[in-house]
Parts: sequence; C-alpha cells; structure tokens
Amino acid sequence: MKDTVSVLCLVLLVSVLEVAVAKPNSATFIKCLHDRTSPKNPITDAIFTPDNTSTFLSSYFSYTKNKRYSSPNQNLLAIVVAEHVSHVQATVVCAKTNGIQLRTRSGGHDLEALSYISSVPFVILDMHNLRSITIDVSRKKAWVQAGATLGELYVKIKDASKTLAFPAGVCPTVGAGGHISGGGYGNLIRKYGITVDHVVDALLVDVNGKLLNRATMGEDLFWAIRGGGGASFGVILSWKINLVEVPKIMTVFRVNKTLEQGGTDVLYKWQLVSTKFPEDLFIRAWPQVVNGTKRGERTIAVVFYAQFLGRADKLMALLNKNLPELGLKREDCHEMSWFETTLFWADYPEGTPPSVLLERPTNPIFFKSKSDYVKKPIPKEGFEKLWKKMFEFKHTVWMQMNTYGGVMDTIPANATAYPHRKGNMFKVQYSTTWLDASETETTLSLMRELYEVAEPYVSSNPREAFFNYRDIDIGSNPSGETDVDEAKIYGTKYFLGNLKRLMQVKAKYDPENFFKNEQSIPPVRFM
Repeated sequence: MKDTVSVLCLVLLVSVLEVAVAKPNSATFIKCLHDRTSPKNPITDAIFTPDNTSTFLSSYFSYTKNKRYSSPNQNLLAIVVAEHVSHVQATVVCAKTNGIQLRTRSGGHDLEALSYISSVPFVILDMHNLRSITIDVSRKKAWVQAGATLGELYVKIKDASKTLAFPAGVCPTVGAGGHISGGGYGNLIRKYGITVDHVVDALLVDVNGKLLNRATMGEDLFWAIRGGGGASFGVILSWKINLVEVPKIMTVFRVNKTLEQGGTDVLYKWQLVSTKFPEDLFIRAWPQVVNGTKRGERTIAVVFYAQFLGRADKLMALLNKNLPELGLKREDCHEMSWFETTLFWADYPEGTPPSVLLERPTNPIFFKSKSDYVKKPIPKEGFEKLWKKMFEFKHTVWMQMNTYGGVMDTIPANATAYPHRKGNMFKVQYSTTWLDASETETTLSLMRELYEVAEPYVSSNPREAFFNYRDIDIGSNPSGETDVDEAKIYGTKYFLGNLKRLMQVKAKYDPENFFKNEQSIPPVRFM
C-alpha cells in the first residue's frame, strides 16, 4: 500500500511538473479571445501571429523605436492591436488564464523596449488604435486614450483653444499611456508641474479584466498609476486631464555656446540661476558633441533652449540681468503661440503645418539613455571631465539638463507616485545614438563610463533615476520572475520613499503578480 501511494505521488508530481514546464498554447489563447469578444466588435483583424509573417512583422516594427530590439524573438506568440475596450479586457483575461505574459505598448518609446520584448512566452497588447481625444474647453478638461500621441493631443487642444495647453513632453510621437503614467514632463514643468499633477480620472483594465475608473479603482490605485507606471497594475485605457491656461503669445529661443565661446562658464552660471528664475521661464541646457570649425575637429556645444510665458522684451530684461553671460539678443527671441512652441521644440522650421504632429514615423535607431538628478552645482572641473569622456564617443552623444524649481518645489514627494520634487536643481538625460549593430557593445560601455564620471556630482544614496528614462543597468529581474530584493534596488532609485506604498498597492490589486516585466513593482504586504 505504501509503495502504491508513493508511485501515485510520483505520478502526480511528474504531472504537475509537466504542466509547469509546458509552453503556453497560442491557439487556445486566440480561441479565448474570440470567445470573450462580441461579433459587434470583432477581434479577428486585430490579431497578428507568426503564421502570417509579413503582417506579423509589420505590426511589430510599426511601433519599435529602438533598433537594439528590432527583431521579435520566438517567445512572441501574438500581437493584439486593440480597437475596442473589449479587446483589451479579453487580452488580459486570456493571457492570464493561459499562463502567457502580457506586455502593453502605446507609443513604443520604452527606452529598454520592455513594452515589446520578453524572454518568456508573451503577447503584445498594442494600444495605438485606441487614440480618441475629447476636449471640453468650458471645463478645461480632456479625455485622452492611451494610444494617442502627444502630437495628436496638442493639435486637438490647438483646434479647440488658443489659451489652453497641457504640461507634457516635447517629443510628439510619444504615447499618452506610458508618458503620463510614468510622470512625463515638459517645458511647463516649473509653472505647472508634470503630467500626473493634472490627471483627475482614468480608465484602467485590471487583472480580472474589469474596467475601472477612479471611483471604482480606489484612491490607492489611482495614486499608484500617477507616476508609478501603469504596466505594474493593469492596462491604462484613457486619462482625464486638466488643461492649463497659457498666454496667447509666448517667447522661445535657442542659443549655442561652444567651449571656445565659453560654453562651460555659461553652463556653470546657468545652474546657479535657472531654478531661481520666475516659474514662467524654463531653460534647458543641452551639451552635445559637434564638429568644430576646423576639418576633423570636435567640440562641445551647449545649446540653451528656453520657453517663457510672456513677451520677448520682458524675457530679455530677465536674462540680461541674471544670465548676461549667455549674450541673448533680441533676434534670438521668437514670439509665438503655445502650439507653435510645440513645433519649435520638436525642431520643425517656422511655417511647418500643424498636421506634421499627427504623423507617426517608423524610423527606429540604435540608442541608449540613462538619467540622473542633480542637487548641488557641478564644478567646472566636473564638466570638463564629462566633456573628455563624451569626446570618446564615435557618434552622437549628449546630456540634456532640464531645470527644476518653481512649482516643483511646492508639491510633496508623496502627492503622487512620482517623488523627485523639491531639492532638485535639474534632471539629466544622457543619450547616444549609433549606426550599426557592431558598435553596440562599445557604445554601451562608453555610456556606462560616462555615467560613472558623473557619479560624484549627482544624487546619491540612492542615485535617483527617472522611470520614463528606463535604464536596465540600474537593476532588473528576469522576464518571468520578480525578486523583491532586486526590485528594491531599481525601485528605490525610481520611486524613493514611495516604493513601499507602491508595493502594497500592487499586493492589493495584483497579488499574483500577473502584470510584470524586468523592472516592475513586486507585490509585498507590510505588517
């Protein structure tokens, strides 16, 4: 009898192990999709599988921005390009019940491609067709679906009002779903804060496929998705946002200062005064390697981009008094509407038609980005060390420095899940691009070295990082599991003291950790 029981236990154990290691079946997943959607909103044309190579690859490539991840691996079972909320709900439920990992992609700008790659069997839920935008001018509000781009949102706002805007990023092809949920920012940051400071409601599909709004999801989850990223908690369907008032006429300028023109000295002075300017003024400093005046020569050009919520004469007086080293001239200043500034910041020439912001180009490049927060002035010798390392790059490399202060100093770090508020002088984005896959390892190594050179001059304990500038170097987990200790490493850098609450929210709403990726938030309950 004892032997019989042992054999039965062994058979049962083997069966359990076989189930555990069995690969998820894409056929049952697709059948589940059809079973859970209505013929009124057919899902057939929204499903792309490797069986039809051309359409499958076309769908994958259409929103793949980083050429480091330009080929789908064998773990990608299907792409669902949702056209209705029921498609989103079905994809979540069917992926979960079939043991398939889910990655959600809005605009494809995830800097480490975690929205469309995985080393375990997975499906991509592509949101780009869910892009409706509704503007309510009288209430100064808008509903924006996750698949809409910032460019589309800006055009809609422009068509509705000359004095309303939304404080978000300057890249028009970024998807609203990820940009807003990670705490996206732009040139209105000192006046109005960041995206999540203006979210008043949201629609989210949870782990059970239920469609929730702010009232039904509860304040904990609503807090978490405003800065903590949506991908750890569900699928963001749309955001309700407050629009902000801007003057009819604003002023922008772009001024370059090379090293030979005293660029380092001007940059040093910029960091001393930029956070003290009135909140109507935002100045970005953008050091980058450029060709020098002589053949074969290279130098650093610090490009100063500015936006001022007012007229040029007032801006001139402000700069000449507080940053005369910049040498700003009246002809450098351009007065224009808020919408025209969005074209300026996207580097389109004057007179470019607004419709250009509706375009969704598919031009992936090789790139890598990292981020830092600076809390005290970087000495000139520090900048010189950074320039020396930047000169070692063969291709494009830059450091984009975005000034803080203003209203950011007044918003508590725990008001939303985005914690990087008071005490920061500016945020840095390090970026490089290159041309060929053979250069990838060398370039990535140089980026890590540049990051190391910057270490003495930036935040520490922890060395903070911006979640929307995803960086796998600061810590990550395997695709199929989430080690809490490892998650605390990258999570503390992204979310500081808000990580504990984020983990508690995760434990409440996704206790089995279905929504996960290499840098997701783990479910942890604290006593």
